[in-house]
Amino acid sequence: MAVVGSGPAGFYTAYRVMSKIQQAKVDMFEALPVPFGLVRFGVAPDHPEVKNCQEKFEEVASSPNFTFIGNVAVGNQDGHFRGCTIPLDSMMRHYDAVVFAYGASKDKTLGIPNESKLRGIYSAREFVGWYNGLPEYANMAPDLTRGDEAVIIGQGNVALDVARMMLENVDVLRKSDITEAAIETLSKSRVKRVHIVGRRGPMQAAFTIKEIRELTKLHGVGFHPIDMSLLPDEISKLPRARRRLMDILVRGSATRLDHASKSWSLDFCLSPTEFNGTAEGNVKSTTFHRTSLSSPFDPVSGVQSLDEQVEIPSSVVFRSIGYKSVALPGFPEAGILFDDRKGVIQNDGYGRALQSAPNDVESATTLPGVYCAGWVKRGPTGVIASTMEDAFMTGDAIAADWTSEAAFLNAEKTHGWEGLRTEVDKDKCRVIQWAEWQKIDKAERERGLLLGKEREKFTSTDEMLAASS
Repeated sequence: MAVVGSGPAGFYTAYRVMSKIQQAKVDMFEALPVPFGLVRFGVAPDHPEVKNCQEKFEEVASSPNFTFIGNVAVGNQDGHFRGCTIPLDSMMRHYDAVVFAYGASKDKTLGIPNESKLRGIYSAREFVGWYNGLPEYANMAPDLTRGDEAVIIGQGNVALDVARMMLENVDVLRKSDITEAAIETLSKSRVKRVHIVGRRGPMQAAFTIKEIRELTKLHGVGFHPIDMSLLPDEISKLPRARRRLMDILVRGSATRLDHASKSWSLDFCLSPTEFNGTAEGNVKSTTFHRTSLSSPFDPVSGVQSLDEQVEIPSSVVFRSIGYKSVALPGFPEAGILFDDRKGVIQNDGYGRALQSAPNDVESATTLPGVYCAGWVKRGPTGVIASTMEDAFMTGDAIAADWTSEAAFLNAEKTHGWEGLRTEVDKDKCRVIQWAEWQKIDKAERERGLLLGKEREKFTSTDEMLAASS
């Protein structure tokens, strides 16, 4: 079985299949030289406990039936790595099953004037990748020195991570595995006031208790009170999880605003309509329409725009409205249905990819031997635990199909990586396997030791490849 992607979805699917099918052999393909996907490049550096799942992944990788194939992309040659690319059709000839678990590598955009024209407007995904050492964004260099206000559009947990990185004391972050380049930029930041803006209200917010509590507890950081009219009169009668969340918002921060060196707010019921710039081409403010909730206390309330406009000044803006998966080159030729609007591989809900009948998408059937897991299966939502459950569901589907002798990709004997590697140009391709990743890991930990932290990540594939030798 081939798994495309080495994040939680890929590893948990591999683990489930290997535990259910005796002697199953799994080859895991990763475009970068290093594994773990969003665990390495997406989890906030001050949340090391979230990365404990890597221990399970390392256990999976220690099996003689598992092969890690890093620095190798499938069907897609992005600019952030200098490895090799294997055509999708070549891969599918060499495996009984292929699982796509490559996550969401693009951003949703707002589609409003000046979004792509003005300097100082960034995506939260790029910013998170930058401070976590993702090679693709190593040279991002966000400018946090032009003013003291920042706007984050979106109110999910990623938006709160971005806010916390700008508000937290840099000396606290130094002890984490955040990159030294990020520490240098954040230490020079002039940002003192952060607006986290959403279209709807607190009762509809996507953030969770842990993330909002962390912000309210930041030392020396104040929280601007929310509009109490957006909360029901009797919070105590709300369901437990929502009640706890609203209690935190009402209670606010431990630091009073008049004693705070920095502050933040949750600006509800505002929908962005335009970015405004200076004559030099830098963002200076964002124009929003006020919105109205049809049922303010209903978690799924509808929202309508009002005529009233609000302008919030800021020298930097982060767009945090969601990630998006994209189809790999070769999907149409392989018959794999991809929903571009939702950004998912169409599947039966259990992880079996769908194929269309000739000229008839409505008659879609499952495509033998082709599966998906994680965000490319269900969309970019949830935490690592929900991704694990989703991956286990896909793994169970694969095991059930194998046990029932359902059709898979190749009726004839397959050779996996041993067969596929003969089609790779060895002169142009440096393949990283698990032992070489362990050398990179060791080198990063040694670099971190010198700086008093767990690791200092390499932020370019060239550095990673050099350390693997």
